[in-house]
Amino acid sequence: MRVPVLTYHANNIAGNDYTGNDHVAFAADLRLIDDLDLRIVPLQHVVDRLLGRHADDLHHCVALTCDDGTDFDHVDIDHPTDGLQRSLFNCLRDFRNLRGDEAQPDLHLTSFVISDPGARELMDKACMVGRGWMNEAWWREVDSSGLMAIENHSWDHNHPCLPTPGPLGLVRGDFFAIKTEAQAEFEITQAQDYLQARLGRRPRLFCYPFGHISDYLYKDWLPTRGPQVGLDAAFGDGATPVTESSDRWNLPRYICGWHWKTPDELRAILEA
Repeated sequence: MRVPVLTYHANNIAGNDYTGNDHVAFAADLRLIDDLDLRIVPLQHVVDRLLGRHADDLHHCVALTCDDGTDFDHVDIDHPTDGLQRSLFNCLRDFRNLRGDEAQPDLHLTSFVISDPGARELMDKACMVGRGWMNEAWWREVDSSGLMAIENHSWDHNHPCLPTPGPLGLVRGDFFAIKTEAQAEFEITQAQDYLQARLGRRPRLFCYPFGHISDYLYKDWLPTRGPQVGLDAAFGDGATPVTESSDRWNLPRYICGWHWKTPDELRAILEA
């Protein structure tokens, strides 16, 4: 098993070309993956294979994720400077309409969302354009669609726009700051409970905000407490494929705009 996990941020919109717009990149990458005869599989399927829950052959497979849970994941939005943006969810539907169900029968995208409504409101105002584009009304619909899953990206991302110090003395601005059991429960377990109430199921995957992998979380809290709160694995940004020897609490991903910026760069990753 060598499965590259590709990651997008739907709020990355700076123009309408591949290098500046993750929606454009995502739509193009779906076609590239299919053209290379690679198979898209749900991220949970990769984790289940890693944990020995099935022995399916994941040779020549790819998994897709997106972070933060802005409305751009699901809803077509008229951007104030760059026009109408096709949501990532609708890009999946467009691909399926273009190539047919048989092209990618397991087509799927995992969206890691931020739970706290108050934090999302502050982030929308500070980091976007303050138009209320970080909602949760669409979570249950997409999670039951078969095309997307909603998973845990922490309670509030410990984002720098939030008041500091935060609860439990949290210094805002990075996720390395999570160093105690109480802080881990606040950021991860609280998000698990909130998402379960809204989805009707408990999330099974966690993604480290900023890609910041706190030693305390990675080496201590998640290996002991993670399964107790319903988690199977956690994802960072290591820019390597997931293999049988990958650590379940620090699984790697490739980030669009960072680890690749052009279709040719992604092609090189996938062909390797």
